[in-house]
Amino acid sequence: MLTENASERFAEIDRWSTLGAVTAMYESQLSAVAALGPELSAIAQAADEAALRLLEGGRLIYAGAGTSGRIAVQDGIELGPTFGWPRDRLAYALAGGRDALAGSIELAEDDAAAAARDLDAAGIGENDVLVGVAASGRTPYTLGAVDKANSAGALTIGVANNRPSPLLDKARIGICAETGSEAIAGSTRMKAGTAQKAILNLFSTAAMIRCGRVHQGLMVDMVISNRKLQARGVEIVRQLAEVDAQAAETALAAAEGNIKLGVLCASGLAPAEARRLLTRCRGVLREAIRELNGEMGMRLAKAGGK
Repeated sequence: MLTENASERFAEIDRWSTLGAVTAMYESQLSAVAALGPELSAIAQAADEAALRLLEGGRLIYAGAGTSGRIAVQDGIELGPTFGWPRDRLAYALAGGRDALAGSIELAEDDAAAAARDLDAAGIGENDVLVGVAASGRTPYTLGAVDKANSAGALTIGVANNRPSPLLDKARIGICAETGSEAIAGSTRMKAGTAQKAILNLFSTAAMIRCGRVHQGLMVDMVISNRKLQARGVEIVRQLAEVDAQAAETALAAAEGNIKLGVLCASGLAPAEARRLLTRCRGVLREAIRELNGEMGMRLAKAGGK
């Protein structure tokens, strides 16, 4: 596996100046992100197919071991505050369980059966999306998770840094950033980890966009949890509803901090009406605004015809 190979370029890195070592490692980080280029179509396909299931009520499930597992968990955790993704629609299959977030759990990554048990406990189903991450593409726990998800009819997405690899073969959609050998041989928290984080950033953000959780480049499902975000929420409502700051603040308060509902309230709907409209439009604000504008246009047309 290339990610495990020692690099001749870095054979004397412990004798280099610190600046020289840092500069070389920085350059390798840039090459890690560049390795995503050939995989952009696969990332987009994964986001599109994931969104179809998520819009039907499916969950996003991340699976992995060690560094890869922790990177995967980090991506999932950020979806709540950024996009308002519900906690009950996120799940994690991490080798060694929660304890592995803060420390190494020996031999856990070799237990494929444990992954199947973890996903059984999570009740994985056909509307769910499982993202398995492993630099080697061979980690037994991650492969076990993908096998179990496949048998349940879930969409499976594999993220690896070596080609060919079983993970890419087993997953319905394989994404491989071939980052090659590391500056410190086998330390895949470096280039491989950087590429994995970038892939997950692109995938999950694109999936959230397709799920209607971004409108005009703004985080309309953002969870308002502090003063800074409260001010940002008011500004989003102000921009999208084209009202003044006071009207935006009043509408957001009436919507109990829900930005999408706040936009609809600022556009003239009562909170209950706004909620019904948004539910009918599967939570997609653009569809709700289109329907609202259509209704308003019809009312104006009728009024003009009297």
